[in-house]
Amino acid sequence: MTSTTTESAWDALEGANPPRGYRVEITDGKIIMTPHGESRWEVVLSAAPQIRTQLAGRGRVLSDVMIDFPSPRFGYAPDLAVVAPGAERNARHRFEWHDLEAVIEVASPSGRDEDHLRKVRTYAECGIPLYVVVDPAAAVCTVHSAPQPAGSYREAERVPFGNDLFLPLADRTLVLSTDGFPADPG
Repeated sequence: MTSTTTESAWDALEGANPPRGYRVEITDGKIIMTPHGESRWEVVLSAAPQIRTQLAGRGRVLSDVMIDFPSPRFGYAPDLAVVAPGAERNARHRFEWHDLEAVIEVASPSGRDEDHLRKVRTYAECGIPLYVVVDPAAAVCTVHSAPQPAGSYREAERVPFGNDLFLPLADRTLVLSTDGFPADPG
């Protein structure tokens, strides 16, 4: 199912070239740019190949790719997004929120409120089945599941680094080793 009838928050950046090395997202109508952190890259570089291997062509994993959400005030480019098998890009050449089976975000010291509060609400409202927050400062992953339309997840499981992370998707379960995730108390 593809749709382009909804205005996209990303339309505000049409023709812009954001600086390299920065993450760009749109929250509540504001364009936010933050530099990529070392911990974030280590998690992405550890998790992405694990996910890709286990998907084995049934879906795909993306990193820092613009996703169209059903609001012109929010435009997220998740650290990692698992796209459902058979999902197609819309007329803007982007995937949409309903194409995602899971989103993994790495919390940064400056974006902890965003990852733990606003994104939880947005992803739950959109019905994204799994939202995982990897928090290097706490050395823990929180797997949010069972999204509620009111903007919360009914279940949240905390998995300390060093333990396997189980991600139940529609027709399969991904298992990620968190041994390579960096604990960063600073």
